[in-house]
Amino acid sequence: MTMAKISDELLSVLRCPVTGSTLVQEGAQLVSTQPGPDGKPLRYSIEEGIPLLLRPEQLA
Repeated sequence: MTMAKISDELLSVLRCPVTGSTLVQEGAQLVSTQPGPDGKPLRYSIEEGIPLLLRPEQLA
């Protein structure tokens, strides 16, 4: 199974829901370009080619 690559066009409009920063793809995750409240970049899963841009507390 191959990992889905998010298109550059989609990445250009997606934003981190916590920081509002742009996102970059690292493997099967999108990573915020600015740190979150804990000082670390926030990571969001990509499942079946769909970015799951949920705040960490929404995943619990």
